[in-house]
Amino acid sequence: MLSDHTPALSVVTVPAPEALTGDLLEYTSAATPLAWLRAGDGFVGVGEALRWEGSGPERFAAARRWWASLSAAATVDNSVDARGSGLVAFGTFAFSASSMTSSALIVPRMIIGRSGGVAWVTIVSLADEPSSRPSAVPIRPGSPIDFVDGAMAGPAYRDAIQEGLRRISRGEVEKVVLARELTATLPADTDARWPLSRLADSYPDCWTFAVDGLLGATPEMLARVDGGTVRARVLAGSTGRGTDAASDASAALTLATSEKDRDEHGYAVRSVLSALAPHTSSLVSSDQPFTLKLPNLWHLASDVEGRLSDGSSSLDMADALHPTAAVAGTPTRDALAMIDELEAFDRGRYAGPVGWVDADGDGAWGIALRCAQVTSGRVTAYAGAGVVTGSEAQRELAETGMKFKPIIDAFS
Repeated sequence: MLSDHTPALSVVTVPAPEALTGDLLEYTSAATPLAWLRAGDGFVGVGEALRWEGSGPERFAAARRWWASLSAAATVDNSVDARGSGLVAFGTFAFSASSMTSSALIVPRMIIGRSGGVAWVTIVSLADEPSSRPSAVPIRPGSPIDFVDGAMAGPAYRDAIQEGLRRISRGEVEKVVLARELTATLPADTDARWPLSRLADSYPDCWTFAVDGLLGATPEMLARVDGGTVRARVLAGSTGRGTDAASDASAALTLATSEKDRDEHGYAVRSVLSALAPHTSSLVSSDQPFTLKLPNLWHLASDVEGRLSDGSSSLDMADALHPTAAVAGTPTRDALAMIDELEAFDRGRYAGPVGWVDADGDGAWGIALRCAQVTSGRVTAYAGAGVVTGSEAQRELAETGMKFKPIIDAFS
């Protein structure tokens, strides 16, 4: 964290000295990558100029204060008009206010970005620090690893689902999202860019991220703020892809017409609209959910857009929206209490906001899904399922298996 004295950063963004046509991940660290990518574009960070860490119920507010102070003191020279240019911090927040895992904002020493054919390099320095140039290092393929059950094996997870269903039948909650974890040991000197590269290639329509050891590819946008407009993509309700064109179309139709899945989706959309309403002068969402196709799953999805009326930043919106019913449940407070009781582990940063913020407060925060945390030679992957009336324990267990697939395949 910063001391009472806020250092004055010098930030210079210029067009890239040469065309950046390759994999941006080659420019970030093999051990501690920083990345936010989608469909080949985005940006990566190199090194660490400054870092904020915090925890507890005030973690978002503390991060906002730190970032506002740092941005106000910085000198920014930006000759590139692109999202993600200028002063940027990568961030990741713990799911729970009571988590033992810290939240973090990281300002890299260098950012290399590309968007719509425009490429740039940002250099962040303190006074009298020498500048440097970006250099690409080929990504080393990894060795296969074997994941095993974490704190909740399959039978224990099914028991938790059944208990959740009993409490739903008693009216304690309408929906609760329960998760489980898998763990594995990483070989020494693993290149963390390898699974990231595989995720980016396999899931180009998702947002591939890496921040402070948390890496993944999320299909769900919690909040994107750009020039006073806030956007969100809500996902809730899912099913596996079919094995051929006919069965795949049938799976999508079954999902789109499933009362159970549409109810689950409705809870998530209403929670987002309710959280955004106090901050917006206008707010619209999809009339009906649409089916979003990913390589391994169909999701029910809705897009939400609003015009901010109170000057909120992307960090403000991440704070206001987290956690949505899509990753916690309904009512939120009761669902969170049930999660704490029924899950046998700390979610850490799983299902928390992950993304970036710039000096103007604009930025994008996805929900950390299809992800894993890499720490001290261990990797822990997470997946969850929404439990509502009509849920079946074995089906929800199978759904988590499908959601683990991107991470398992990426590390295989």
